Amino acid sequence: MSWLNDQLGRNVHSVLLTLTATATDEVPDASDLGYLLHKHPDRVQTFELSVGTATVLYPESTRARCTAALLLDVDPIELARSKFRRGSDGFALGQYVNDRPYAGSSMLAVALSRVFKSALAGVCKTHPDLVDVAMPLQIKIPAMPARGGADLPGRLFGPLGWDVTAVPLPLDETIPQWGDADYVRLELSGTTTLSAALRHLYVLLPVLDDVKHYWVGEEEVDKLVRMAGEWLAGHPETGLIASRYLAHRRELVSSVVDRLTDDPVDQNADAPTPDTSLAQLRQDAVLTTLEKLGAARVVDLGCGEGRLLGAMLARPSFTRIVGVDVSDSALRRAERRLGVDELPDGQRDRVAVLQSSATYRDARLRGFDAVVLMEVVEHVDESRLPALVQSVFGDMRPRVVLVTTPNAEYNALYPNLGAGAFRHPDHRFEYTRTQFEIWAAGLAVTHGYDVSFSGIGELDETHGTPTQMAVFTRKEDT
Repeated sequence: MSWLNDQLGRNVHSVLLTLTATATDEVPDASDLGYLLHKHPDRVQTFELSVGTATVLYPESTRARCTAALLLDVDPIELARSKFRRGSDGFALGQYVNDRPYAGSSMLAVALSRVFKSALAGVCKTHPDLVDVAMPLQIKIPAMPARGGADLPGRLFGPLGWDVTAVPLPLDETIPQWGDADYVRLELSGTTTLSAALRHLYVLLPVLDDVKHYWVGEEEVDKLVRMAGEWLAGHPETGLIASRYLAHRRELVSSVVDRLTDDPVDQNADAPTPDTSLAQLRQDAVLTTLEKLGAARVVDLGCGEGRLLGAMLARPSFTRIVGVDVSDSALRRAERRLGVDELPDGQRDRVAVLQSSATYRDARLRGFDAVVLMEVVEHVDESRLPALVQSVFGDMRPRVVLVTTPNAEYNALYPNLGAGAFRHPDHRFEYTRTQFEIWAAGLAVTHGYDVSFSGIGELDETHGTPTQMAVFTRKEDT
């Protein structure tokens, strides 16, 4: 412990995190933490990172209690050279005057992933029986940004089973009238596996900080789904977490939320059960309606990663299936989901994915029986809706159009959704039932379609169902 104190006393550019395990009946020797972390308690180890040096040591290691400390020494020179620094726009000295070397951040999360890579992945070759054992853990970070208030750590870590203590730090201890800074002394206590604890930290530390020191691209979506896919979809702060983790890039946030709600489909299920997800209920309703109306050639407009495409491909009644999306990366994931390269020739000829926009005319999309817009219209700016309507009903002009969209009235039943808030950070609007019916009836009259409405999901007598669906059929075919 004296080595650690000396280091902290000499180096003002140090970020510290400690992780303590306590012995239990399942883990009688707390020092087994060293095996799980792949770091020997008797050694001090250092690791070179792009932003500085990480050091791992054990201030204490006994059978009853074991503590591992991660000390991150941030190099101010390398930090200044990086273009991904806080304060790089609008503040000329932002590269020199910032909190990066002193407080927890995305740098600390990256250090965790580099130094404890195997533990994060839940791999321990010497003691594999310990990987899935939940143990009492305590995590401490003396200085952690909490941009959004001192209650933010509780809102993020609390739903994951942690007891959270976040003590605000004063802006200046010598001038108490200045009040508190946007920093807390963070302590987490809980019983969980080490791998889960590290994944929680890896995802949520950058969210607390609301800053990433490196470029955020498509690969970050994969990381977020890989690290948080088990719990993020059901977290009350899903939107906030996804938005901050992905540096507020709207198209990436939309992609990750779609993937998190993308549940596997049981093609042999005769009917949904009460536990069936809303995503599957919605898909089942669309498939049933398409088959009932005899639609064999179908365009899924805004197909995302191809969940509906895969379900249609499994049903012989659909002879031609085309998925359309503006995102090239989403289409590539759709192809991987469908296993296009491995499909037999007959199957491969039935399905295709095309990059295009729902608001532009595309001759390749004419002549189909049906067009599906499943949870698409609410992602389009209302000023652009007429262009979408003209593209689908005027240019493509299929025999059948299916549109599903959230019912805004049902939002009142979501306890963690504030008044006036949308269910998805990329939604531009959400219609009430009356608004949706007025909009749909108007365009049906204009373009020569009949329209009927139904609800999808659990029915509430006051607020209706969570999803509403409109089915348009061309009048000359009725």
